[in-house]
Amino acid sequence: MRKFDIKKIKTYSILKRKNKVNKYEFARPHTKGSSLKEFYGSLPDILAARDLRCIARDIVDARRRKKPVIFMMGAHVIKCGLSPVVIDLIKRGIISCIAVNGAGMIHDFEIALIGSTSEDVECALKDGSFGMADETGRFINNAIKIGAKKNIGMGRAIGDFISGEKDKFSYRNLSILYNCALKGIPLTVHVGIGTDIIHQHPSCDGSSVGKASLADFYLLAEVVSKLEGGVVINFGSAVILPEVFLKALNIARNLGFKVRDFTAADFDMVRHYRPAQNIVARPTALGGRGYTITGHHEIMLPLLAAFLIEELYGDVK
Repeated sequence: MRKFDIKKIKTYSILKRKNKVNKYEFARPHTKGSSLKEFYGSLPDILAARDLRCIARDIVDARRRKKPVIFMMGAHVIKCGLSPVVIDLIKRGIISCIAVNGAGMIHDFEIALIGSTSEDVECALKDGSFGMADETGRFINNAIKIGAKKNIGMGRAIGDFISGEKDKFSYRNLSILYNCALKGIPLTVHVGIGTDIIHQHPSCDGSSVGKASLADFYLLAEVVSKLEGGVVINFGSAVILPEVFLKALNIARNLGFKVRDFTAADFDMVRHYRPAQNIVARPTALGGRGYTITGHHEIMLPLLAAFLIEELYGDVK
């Protein structure tokens, strides 16, 4: 049997090899009293840290060129106490459009109304009282009916309702819906019939819900039609918003709008199929950049927001 001649194995100098990691990309240790700007600059230029910087820079670049920055989010973002962070980005003019699911709209509304939200589902489900708070169902469903009659979307209808009933909403300054209404930023709500607690109430009118949510879908599609050179971010919606975005993008392209070179990023605690495909991969197949960042919302969103502020105002290189 023929044996290998080990002496004939070829080697080469490590100095000639191309490497994926080098010392110029390494992190710098944190020092006591360092500023956020210094922390930002100390992160390694590798993997998710590099991607987070790229996303922040793309958002800042889009903002400076007056391109859309669409922020889509699931309800968990609000339940994690992150509304003030989102509202700050709205006030700074960084976010130009917000899309939420029905649960996100409901939790935001309850925060505006009583300053708290998120009931104990397991406990309330035992006696059928889950989701049956009168004010939540009655106020939201009536606002939707009014919006449907005016041919406006659900997001604007509820934002207008909060604005018009300020005496009822002592905590409206913590409401994303309210602040979008004040700023004139589109906020669209995308629902699935039967998925939200307000659909359990006798005040719910299916035709109004459908009409108002469809109006918001068309509004989002119009914003997406201008997404070339912009950014779309999905924070924590695993199904509804990735599906809605894909269809909105398809409508825009079907109507002849060039929507190719944009940045798409998905942030969530675990990786899901639909966001990976419908936000990151498929939409950017014709051009653009797609990123997936895995981590807890209550850490990743404040971190991204801080990076954005440092990029905008901190002269970060």
